[in-house]
Formats: sequence, C-alpha cells, structure tokens
Amino acid sequence: MNSNTSTAPTPLVTAEALATELAAAVDAAAGTSLPSGPAPLVVLDVRWELGGPPGRPAYEAGHIPGAVYVDLDGELAGPPGDRGRHPLPDLAVFGAAMRAAGVSAGSRVVVYDGGQGWAAARAWWLLRWAGHTDVRVLDGGLAAWRGELSTETPTPAPGDFEPEPGALPLLDADGAAALARSGLLLDARAGERYRGEVEPIDPVGGHIPGAVSAPTTENVAGDGRFLPAEALAARFKELGAADASQVGVYCGSGVSGAHEVLALHVAGIPAALYAGSWSEWSRDPSRPVATGPDRG
Repeated sequence: MNSNTSTAPTPLVTAEALATELAAAVDAAAGTSLPSGPAPLVVLDVRWELGGPPGRPAYEAGHIPGAVYVDLDGELAGPPGDRGRHPLPDLAVFGAAMRAAGVSAGSRVVVYDGGQGWAAARAWWLLRWAGHTDVRVLDGGLAAWRGELSTETPTPAPGDFEPEPGALPLLDADGAAALARSGLLLDARAGERYRGEVEPIDPVGGHIPGAVSAPTTENVAGDGRFLPAEALAARFKELGAADASQVGVYCGSGVSGAHEVLALHVAGIPAALYAGSWSEWSRDPSRPVATGPDRG
C-alpha cells in the first residue's frame, strides 16, 4: 500500500470553504492580510465531457473567479493510441501546462469541472501522482458553486512545479491482470459495459477476468457530491477492499477510474490506477476478456 494517501491533505473542498479561501487570497494579494498566511491558491477549471463539446467555450462563458482553464485531452492526456484513449500525458507537456496555470511546488491547488467530477479527479490524480501533495477537488463541481462567475481570463505568474512521478501507485496491463488474481481490481464503468451487454466506444465488450464491478456513479449522491467517508468505506468493504492485499481501479480510459481512486482515498483506502484501462486492454486481442455477472 502507498503511504502518500494517508498523509495528504483532505482531497475534497466544499464550495463554501473555497469561497472563503478565495476571499482570503484576494485580501492577501491586496496586502490587507498578514504575509505569513497560507500558501498561494491556484484554481483549475477542467470542464470536459466524454464525447461532448470542448470545455473552453463553457469556461469563457463563465468560471470561478481566478480559475485557469486546463484541457483534459491536450494537457492531462497524451494522444490516443495503443496505450488507450486517454493515456498519461508527456510529463514535459503536463508540467508546462501546470506551470503556465501558476502551479508551484508550494501551491494549494483546487480543481473542478462541470459537476460530474471525473475530469477534476483526473487532474487531482495526475498532480498527486506527479508529486504535488496539496490538491483538492471541489465537491459537486461548478454546479455546487453559489458565488459569482467571471469571464475574465487570468494571467497568473508562471509556477515552478516540476513533475516527479510515482507518488501514487500506477498499474500497467500486466499489473492489472495480476491484481485481479491476487488482490482486488475494481471496474469503475457502468455495469452493462462490465458485463459486455453494450460497448459504445471500445472494440470489445466485457471486463478483465477477475475484476469486480463497481460503477463510480455509485460513489456520489444525486447532486454529484461524494457520499460521506463512512458510506464509501462500507461500500468498498462490501466489495472486498477490507480483505484485499492491494486495491486497483480501471475504467474505460483512466478518467472515471481516477474518480473511483479519489472515492477510495476519501474512504481511507489507498488504490492504484490502471491508466490505460479498458481502452488499452481491449486493443490487444491476446488479452483475455470476461463477460457476465458483476463479480469475477
């Protein structure tokens, strides 16, 4: 198990708490607060939808004041191919995007999306994996925000963040297969995709043999906010996390899987992410495919 999960700050922030922090940041910038206040706050807007319109126009129409837009497809993922539809980005590209957004080693970073949480979780996971410890997700996303929105595009001073990967556990295809046999590998996609009843995106339907169905949509309430930690812990215990030597997660392309890793983190359970996920696994015809019921 990776110890970073237990030592990192809480991974969620409420809209009310973020509004308070932003107000304090404005006061600090204006010189009305003590210089020994908290580290600089960076807010990242990562709006994105699978198969949906680009997120930048929505950002330009209105975003949390001071937030910088980050493109999931171009900056939080590499080009689609044999490694999947959203493989890990080139570290130089990712690091440059974070520095351009104002992220420094000591920054407090808050990420949000439109409310689903998947894209924000991807940004949270990448930053945490790349060594940045103080990263939080706005619980409920922009839909939870009650403050004013801005159409001004900020120009933050460049940050100094340099990615140092390895702070969170990462699986490749062979590691995911091994974990499905020896630990607990959770499939975060919808149950019908896991069972192979439908497959709207990837070439083959089904799941990695031995994986357990655990749709990430069941980790949140109707408003998109995460269930309480106790409820999440109970859910993952029922799925076998309490007895597993290690827990891993995959999804379609490593985006909603990051959201499940975040839910596990909230529950106090370290988990590895198979970033290539089903979109990588299913491209190789030599890899086995299972279909059917929600376990195994």
